[in-house]
Amino acid sequence: MNRTITVAILVVAVLIISNIIKNSGPASKVKIDPSEAQKRLESEKGIILLDVRTEGEYIENHIPKSTLIPLTVFGTEASKKLRNKEATIFVYCRSGSRSRTAVNMLLKQDYTNVFDLGGIVRWPYKTVSGRK
Repeated sequence: MNRTITVAILVVAVLIISNIIKNSGPASKVKIDPSEAQKRLESEKGIILLDVRTEGEYIENHIPKSTLIPLTVFGTEASKKLRNKEATIFVYCRSGSRSRTAVNMLLKQDYTNVFDLGGIVRWPYKTVSGRK
């Protein structure tokens, strides 16, 4: 019985630690929730809404006025398409993993106003389909 409890405690501890590690790093400090993002998109000019999913996912549905730079080409394309390193950028993907990666990449390239919106699956507002 005591051995079972010890093993269970160890498993829970490993899960907690792995979750902390997964959610650490620069991107964890710049998360923005959908309601705050929507308010800012409605009230501020010039915010770049960046989708880092595949082109197929983007065509299926995306947040209106978003720009697509798939994570697969992000390393080479981001600096070409995002020239202003001080621009406000909200990054999203499907579930939040790719957006976190893209945000970390932008922060390492000295972009200063980048926010991780997470996944479109959490976006309760309007989405559109098609190329634009």
